[in-house]
This record gives sequence, structure tokens and C-alpha cells, in this order.
Amino acid sequence: MKKLLIFFAAGCLGALANSITVWLFGELGFTALFGVSITPALSPGWLYPRIVWGGIWGLFFLLPILRSKLLLKGTVLSLLPTAVQLFVVFPLKAHKGIAGLELGLYAPLFVLFFNWVWGVITAVTIKIGR
Repeated sequence: MKKLLIFFAAGCLGALANSITVWLFGELGFTALFGVSITPALSPGWLYPRIVWGGIWGLFFLLPILRSKLLLKGTVLSLLPTAVQLFVVFPLKAHKGIAGLELGLYAPLFVLFFNWVWGVITAVTIKIGR
């Protein structure tokens, strides 16, 4: 049970770091500079589901792959929420087209980077929490 809690909490912390990164890039106009319309408001309604889902995604770190290479594992596992965001959330729920291309041509690259932040922070938190 302790391991589950650590991995869930690590995923939540990774999601918080991801969310702050997404918000900061939007707030500073970095996404707009590349023609990408990702500028969320830093609000509880936006943060809460992202943090919960980050914790759930964090449970994938329980998979027995790349055990000795936690940062690589974080990078690889970050591809899972990236794929869901690009091919489920954007086209089906947000109606922003496949891969969120209606948000801008570089939207998939930003999503890949933002989720990589989640994966690395989650991996580092797990390493510290063990």
C-alpha cells in the first residue's frame, strides 16, 4: 500500500509541475509565440482533474520496466498521457482536431514536452520517496 501511495503522490506532484509549466508557458506568451493557443487559467477547476489524473498515470511506474533507469522510464511513460491527450482528449472531448492541431501546428510538440515534465518530476519524486 505504501508503494501505491508513493507512486500516486509522485504522479500528482508531477501533474502539478506539468500544470504550472503549461500555465507559465501560456502566461508568458511562449506558446503564442509559436502560434499555439494553449493558455489555461490557473484555477482549481482546471488543476484538480489534472492532478488526480497525474496521480493515476503515476501508478504506471509500478510496471516492471526500466527499473534501474527511472528517468528513462519517466520519459517513456510520459508518452502514454501524451497519446491520450493528442488522440482522445483533443479530438473527442475538446473538439480541437487530431493531435490538437486546431490549437496550432506545434501543439503536439508542446504536449509532448509538458508531459515529459510530468514524467521526469514523477520519476525524481519516486526516487526520493523510496
